Amino acid sequence: MAKGIEIREAHFPGRAPIDAYGSGGFRFAEMSHRGSILCLPSGVHGWDVTDAADITATSLQSVFDQSSQIEVLLVGTGHDLRRLDPALQARLRESGIMAEPMSTGSAVRTYNVLLAEDRAVAAALIAVDAA
Repeated sequence: MAKGIEIREAHFPGRAPIDAYGSGGFRFAEMSHRGSILCLPSGVHGWDVTDAADITATSLQSVFDQSSQIEVLLVGTGHDLRRLDPALQARLRESGIMAEPMSTGSAVRTYNVLLAEDRAVAAALIAVDAA
């Protein structure tokens, strides 16, 4: 029996470089996603964060769940660098993850380089309107 349209959390199973960002989203693996994303060892997932103030342990739970496979977490905080909460930074460090906040554009470029080097990298990227 045919199923109707299935709505699910955005997900691309696998690691993929980010081809473009801006206009409120990202392009990767010949796909596009509107909104913020988490690039994790398990794949690229939609991320319900629109502002750096919304980056919390709860919003990064998927990162903690996969912490054994992540050494560096690049955090794209939008157009400008915004520091992470010191308690969150400490919790990430306790999980063996070095978190590096930076602008989303810088995070995308750094993520692509580290991914090409086959490093244990993940990225939490807040969507921006213009690249």
